[in-house]
Amino acid sequence: MSVNPIYEKLTSCVEAVRARTDFVPKVAIVLGSGLGDYAKQIRVETEVSYADIPGFPVSTVPGHAGKFIFGYVGDVPVVCMKGRVHYYEGYAISDVVIPIRLMKLLGAEILFLTNAAGGVNTSFHAGDLMLIRDHIAAFAPNPLIGPNVDELGTRFPDMSEVYDRKLSQIILDTAQEYDVYLQEGVYTQMTGPSYESPADVKMLRVLGCDAVGMSTVVEAIAARHCGMRICGISCISNLAAGLSPNPLNHKEVQEAADKAAPKFQKLVTESVKKFA
Repeated sequence: MSVNPIYEKLTSCVEAVRARTDFVPKVAIVLGSGLGDYAKQIRVETEVSYADIPGFPVSTVPGHAGKFIFGYVGDVPVVCMKGRVHYYEGYAISDVVIPIRLMKLLGAEILFLTNAAGGVNTSFHAGDLMLIRDHIAAFAPNPLIGPNVDELGTRFPDMSEVYDRKLSQIILDTAQEYDVYLQEGVYTQMTGPSYESPADVKMLRVLGCDAVGMSTVVEAIAARHCGMRICGISCISNLAAGLSPNPLNHKEVQEAADKAAPKFQKLVTESVKKFA
């Protein structure tokens, strides 16, 4: 029987990483736009550049470095993605989720997703943090389309609880403990790279969306497929189109993420310590 080419590619990626480190993480952390400085919170054991992994997609977005950082948050072994790849960069959707599947095969059981997002909920403000309770996947290509990778998971994975309730409760309790104001809501991934139009945003509000961005959902689907427990936080970097008089730009996204960074770092660090 022939090997699924996606799994074959994954296997070669695992071998390339294992040639550089035998570190086994428990928690995988994906850092969104402007949040890369979080990596400074990690007691680093080793780093592996994406460019050193044959066939691995490399981010082309400003503000996204391109490496895995292996180390510890408290006593918890983690692997941190400093820089993610996006569908709008031109990669096949199966390549966009290679990093998630790779971290699972390296040993990670929990996936902590973060992103910078536009606020669709009119009660949100730039700089708010939002716990992702659920997502809308209708606007991004499903990463499981094509022959199923049986080695990873079932053909038709259940999505009734993508974001783990126990992990989410730990994040909520930690936010309260450290006086971090935390919104909750539904995140939607659009393909990008253009920002949404005011009419797009009105539609998303009708659908029950609270925050919108260009990542995360496809990663969560791939992680759920391969049996990971998932949680996520959005940094509301701006109000979405039509809700603010200002045009949207990537610089604004990074500036808002920088402003929110201290409370974001505290929340992620103290939550991850409790995932042990």
